[in-house]
Amino acid sequence: MIKAEHLTFAYNATPMVDDLSFSIGSGEMVGIIGPNGAGKSTLLKLLDRILVPAAGMVLILGKRLQAYSRRELARGIGLVPQGFTTAFNYSAGEIVMMGRFPHQPSFGFDTEHDRKIATEAMQATDCYELRERNFLTLSGGERQRVVLASALAQEPQILLLDEPTSALDLRHQVHFYRILQKLSREQGMTVLTVTHDVNLAAQFCPRILVLKNGRIVADGGVSEVLQKEILEAVYQTPLQVIRHPQTGLPVILTG
Repeated sequence: MIKAEHLTFAYNATPMVDDLSFSIGSGEMVGIIGPNGAGKSTLLKLLDRILVPAAGMVLILGKRLQAYSRRELARGIGLVPQGFTTAFNYSAGEIVMMGRFPHQPSFGFDTEHDRKIATEAMQATDCYELRERNFLTLSGGERQRVVLASALAQEPQILLLDEPTSALDLRHQVHFYRILQKLSREQGMTVLTVTHDVNLAAQFCPRILVLKNGRIVADGGVSEVLQKEILEAVYQTPLQVIRHPQTGLPVILTG
C-alpha cells in the first residue's frame, strides 16, 4: 500500500527526515511515536505530498506519489492535521461535506449519496449534533471530531493523523481510536497515527514506528518495540515498562 524509499527532507539544511525506508500494507494500523522534533509530522506531510522530499520517493499502490493528480490523491488519502482551522464562517456540517469534494465533478452539487456519506461520518465520530454549529465556536475536541468526520467522508484507503486526540477528553480519545481500529480491521483502511501518548498507541496500534532525529529507531510489534531500553534511549528519561494485568500489553510509566 505505502512504500517509502530513502526518504529525506530538511528545513534550512537541518534534516527532519533522514533516509527513511519502510513499507506499510493494506489494513495496517501503525502508531508513529518519538520525541519532539523527531520528524513525525514532517513524515505525514511527505506521504500526503504537502512537502516534496529532497531525495527518495513514496509509492502508493506501486505508483509514485508525484504521478497522482491532487484530486486522485484526495480520493485515496485522508489527512487529519494538528490544529485545523478556517478563516471562513462554515458550519461543522459544511466542513464535513468538504470531504466529498474529491468525488464530485467540477462545480458539482451535493448529491443525496454525498449527504448520506457525510451523515454517516458524523455519526461515527459522535459529532452529528454539531452539524449546524459554527466550526469556529466549537471546542478543540469537537473540532477534531469534525475534522476526522471530514476525512472519513473522503472514503480514503489511507488515513494519516497528526496528534488526533491531543484535544480530546479520555472518553473521546478511546472512542476515536476504536473508530480507527474498526476502520482498519473491518474496512481494510491503512491508518498511520502520530501520537505522543505511547500508552494509547500500545493499546490500539499493532505496529509501532519509533522516530528520533529523523531516523527510524525501531519498527515492529508493540511488545517488540515498547521496551525500556529502546524508550529510555529515545526519550532520554527514566521509564518503567510493565504489563497490563488484563491485556498483557506494555504500559509505560515515567519515573
